[in-house]
Amino acid sequence: MDRIVTSTRESSLISTNKVLRNTYFLLGMTLTFSAITATASTVFALPSPGLILMLVGFYGLMFLTHKLADSPMGILAAFAFTGFLGYCLGPILNSYLSAGMGDTIALALGGTALVFFCCSAYVLTTRKDMSFLGGMMMAGFVVLLVAVVANLFLQIPALHLAISAMFILFSAGAILWETSNIIHGGETNYIRATVSLYVSLYNIFISLLSILGFARSN
Repeated sequence: MDRIVTSTRESSLISTNKVLRNTYFLLGMTLTFSAITATASTVFALPSPGLILMLVGFYGLMFLTHKLADSPMGILAAFAFTGFLGYCLGPILNSYLSAGMGDTIALALGGTALVFFCCSAYVLTTRKDMSFLGGMMMAGFVVLLVAVVANLFLQIPALHLAISAMFILFSAGAILWETSNIIHGGETNYIRATVSLYVSLYNIFISLLSILGFARSN
């Protein structure tokens, strides 16, 4: 009986490690592809897709990726999703480069990497179950949604900064939760896990750009 239990635990651990390994590998590949499309979009000064098209592309491609996550086509959908978001970064990066804020982009990249590695390392070393963050993140998402909609009409700089800061905290929590979910067997699909972590990194980078850019311009 003990051998069966031990064998089951070992099998579960191997499966979890495989999901984690595949997630980080695919995340690295999609980040690289996203960086390439962002660079191309920046170099060729491609036009911004606009808010409506960006939202349609974001949610449409995310839905497609989740729909195909259990098949090899899900990998292609993940690259399409991250490539599209990379393209959307181009006009944003151009605005910072034209304002002489290339160092701000570098700082935002470094800050994003630091947040990711710290959050991931904490969960991987402590093996702590972060499932308790689920309810808090749902509440945080509702608050963020209300704040974003309100700022569309109010256009208050201080509120915009507050939203950016909240996005960083929310996304850091999402990295903690998703990593914990993987190592404790709650997430067994590396494509879904990759997209979740990518979106968190994307939000952190954009939010840091906004905060650092505001600080630099003032």
